Amino acid sequence: MRLKGQFPRGLENCTSLTGLDLSVNEFHGTIPLDIEKKIPFVTSLDISFNNFSGEIPPSIANCRFLNVLKLDHNRLNGRIPQQLGQLERIKTFSVANNLLSGQVPNFVNGNIPAENYADNIRLCGGPLEECTPPRKINWKVIGYTLSAVSVMVTLACCVPWVPVGEKKKKMTTAAAIIMQMIRRKKVKKEELVDGFPMQETEISKLEKFVTRMSYIDLSIATENFSQQNIIGQGQMGTMYKATLPNGWCLAVKRLHNSQQFEQQFMSELKTLGRFRHDNLVPLLGFSIELKERLLVYKYISNGNLFDWLHSAEDKRKILEWPLRVKIAVGLARGLAWLHHSCKFHLANLNINSKSVLLDKNFEPKLSNFGRARRSLAAKTEFLESSSVKEDVYNFGIVVLEMITSKYPTSTGSSGRSLEEYVSSISTSSASCTYDAIDKCLIGKGHDDEIFQLFRIACDCVQQLPKRRPNMLLVYEMIRDIRETQVLPN
Repeated sequence: MRLKGQFPRGLENCTSLTGLDLSVNEFHGTIPLDIEKKIPFVTSLDISFNNFSGEIPPSIANCRFLNVLKLDHNRLNGRIPQQLGQLERIKTFSVANNLLSGQVPNFVNGNIPAENYADNIRLCGGPLEECTPPRKINWKVIGYTLSAVSVMVTLACCVPWVPVGEKKKKMTTAAAIIMQMIRRKKVKKEELVDGFPMQETEISKLEKFVTRMSYIDLSIATENFSQQNIIGQGQMGTMYKATLPNGWCLAVKRLHNSQQFEQQFMSELKTLGRFRHDNLVPLLGFSIELKERLLVYKYISNGNLFDWLHSAEDKRKILEWPLRVKIAVGLARGLAWLHHSCKFHLANLNINSKSVLLDKNFEPKLSNFGRARRSLAAKTEFLESSSVKEDVYNFGIVVLEMITSKYPTSTGSSGRSLEEYVSSISTSSASCTYDAIDKCLIGKGHDDEIFQLFRIACDCVQQLPKRRPNMLLVYEMIRDIRETQVLPN
């Protein structure tokens, strides 16, 4: 339900509450320390797939009627209270995908499987690996180390004075060793800054907005990334349809070369993971394991716009003009929000008919933010930049593609492509003509609307970027056209 806020403390007024399921929402903050006073009689508590943080309060152990306790896929840290092991009725307990560490409780009744503890910082005990006892101090090793350091310092101090002009020529063995140690230490520090640990810190911040999922679970859901489950191919990766045990469907993008597309992967996470809009495809999760990079989206049932316009003749006939203009309005609305949000400005830089997905109601969902560029809202010059104007141009191309039914490029098509057509009208002094409009759209009662939208699209593909309108104006013009057409005379 996309519910937000902290744990609802008013639940204490529901004095007969025995089951509480807040899973798969956007709750944040800590679990109340006095939770046993809020829900004393609850038998099932599920707050999984949220953004709860902080430690698990030991007072949950006072909810002595608990049979089910699901805390997985949150941001909980610290240790799991050992008191939870005394819950005599517990049958299901899960804390997977958190930031927990230490020994897991020893439950008196019920065997908790190892996967219910998966993807934490470091948990041990129970079905997991045995906890490592504290290491004993090896005084002999420390003594040898101190002795070696003393010898090196002594040798360094005994180095005879060398004139400035000869310093580069002479260096004792001891001094060389010390310099080598300093260099090694410096290199290791740089590796920590530029390497994986720094990236992992950045990803951990993004986990507040996007759920980190198990690679094994996603592999099972896609039948080990079977070819039969492929629903799309792109430059960045292959898209698979994943079916969960409860019947829900997801779309999983598996990157072709994780190292090559690491920057695009992070851009997608930072953008779709943090910004939500009805005309953006929802990003639900991600997975990082070894060289594998997976992005998990909501499954959009009607595929992409390109296939509806070009791939199958029967589909093309179904996509009548009212649906096409609905797609244009929704796409313009989404781009106007990205470009003119009061908190930020963002350019997609990858808009085409293949990146426009259509849900069951043919509402467009913009995808592919691997090249996206973001700016703070205070930087107004961003709205006049080439990045934003590129989005406007590409939007015009998509609208012309819907109006003309021409292929965007000459590849795989006969006759002049849309790309060649736009190039010809951009380099000539003549304005756009209507010769290119798909004849199957004409004469069905929508001609005025088609011609008006055609003019707007031509404005968007002006050769000089500064002549192109901004997306907010484009959206308002298209919306006005649509509203005028549906109003009664």
